[in-house]
Amino acid sequence: MTARRAPVLACSVVGAAVVALDGTVLTVAQPALQRDLHAGIDQVQWTSTGYLVAVASLLVFAGRLGDRYGHRRVFAIGALGFAAASTGIALAPGIGAVIALRVLQGVCGALLQPATLGMLRTAFPPDRLGTPIAVRTAAIGLAAAAGPLVGGALVSAYGWRAVFLLGVPPTLAIGLLALVTAERTARPAGERTVRRAAHPPVTPRPSGSGLAALDPVGALLLAVALGLLVHGLVGAARPGGATAGVLAVAGATVAGAALARHERRAVRPLLPPELLRSVPVVAGLAVLLAASAALFGTLFVATYFLQDVQGLDPLDCALRVLPLAVLMVLGAPLCPPLQRRFGPRRTATAGAALLTLGVLLLARLDATAGTVPVGAAAALLGAGFVVLMVTATSVVVHRAPEVHAGVAGGLQQTAMNIGPALGVAVVALLLTLVPRGGFVPAEGAALPALAVISALALPAALALPGADADRRRTRRGATSPPSGRRACVRS
Repeated sequence: MTARRAPVLACSVVGAAVVALDGTVLTVAQPALQRDLHAGIDQVQWTSTGYLVAVASLLVFAGRLGDRYGHRRVFAIGALGFAAASTGIALAPGIGAVIALRVLQGVCGALLQPATLGMLRTAFPPDRLGTPIAVRTAAIGLAAAAGPLVGGALVSAYGWRAVFLLGVPPTLAIGLLALVTAERTARPAGERTVRRAAHPPVTPRPSGSGLAALDPVGALLLAVALGLLVHGLVGAARPGGATAGVLAVAGATVAGAALARHERRAVRPLLPPELLRSVPVVAGLAVLLAASAALFGTLFVATYFLQDVQGLDPLDCALRVLPLAVLMVLGAPLCPPLQRRFGPRRTATAGAALLTLGVLLLARLDATAGTVPVGAAAALLGAGFVVLMVTATSVVVHRAPEVHAGVAGGLQQTAMNIGPALGVAVVALLLTLVPRGGFVPAEGAALPALAVISALALPAALALPGADADRRRTRRGATSPPSGRRACVRS
């Protein structure tokens, strides 16, 4: 680890972990927030929905901004804005201010998240991306596991406002660190050099100038499509929200069709054709979408099963599924060696099988299920999901051209945001159609359906590169300078 790469890795890991922690601690704080601000349940739900819609709408466009103006700069703006919005929420006088600031926090989170991957892609050679992505994934798993415990302790001791102050120091620190960290382009390991460079290498940017190079029409259409999709999926999961959810998803479909038509005609499209035509990139995104939908839909069912059916309190519920987080944290560092040994295809296929097996095991539980079967199923879920997340993310970031690293990161984050909303919406729909089973897994249809969604990651995993293809690509990158550049040596 060089002195130049260490700050980049620190910013990426802390930024991703803070966003994951923010989402989990908010769930614990919402009841106290509702009581303190005398808010309705719909208003409190908008503190989550507003954030999700803002993030999902802007992730790809934020990645495009990073590709054009520098991931470090966009990351710094997002991190400092996230810290400012968090401080504002902690001081907010009413629920309206909280909702507005949560939307602003979502905008800043959208700037921050794709840059966490874009910075890694430009700082690390492609053949060494697996380890930093694994560290980032482990940090996300640790933050998600610690969120309910830390959030519960803070709310009990200091109130809900302390939850939002929790993320201010780290985001402020990494935002300032990003501002003083020079941005450089990584060179493949082993690249030979023959002459002295007059200037340090500069990351290539998309061609064109001005606002047109950012494709504002495409960005607007994509934001409308993704915003309506997430809003529709989240709304469909609420009681009585099916009709509004269907209308929102229909609107998203219309906006998506308009986006496709526009992108085919655009001179500089927001979604680069070479990225969307890449089979590994598309397959990796499909893996992430299916896996996140299956996992978060399953956790939604498991939480209600443990608390409402078995009568456990939130802490006991968190302890029952703790093996999931433990396997994510411990398993992430093992994924890069597995991927190098067996290739992305075999590694992801094994992860999809583990994830599906975990969902099927939970689907067999009845109301008398004990700690061991729940913990075993949670361990399988954690092991399968971390393998899929590290492997698919590595493929998406590695196979995307460096000039489009931000857009690739935005697409990866978009899949990770839409997937959970899709999984929970499927559960809500099936509970409405098959209400008799309730949240008892063995009597309902939700978990078998989620097992089918999880199994969809298998064909997508089979479309990922094999070990031989990955090694050939790495050897080519290690022996040839990037196209369009002359080999050089640094002073």
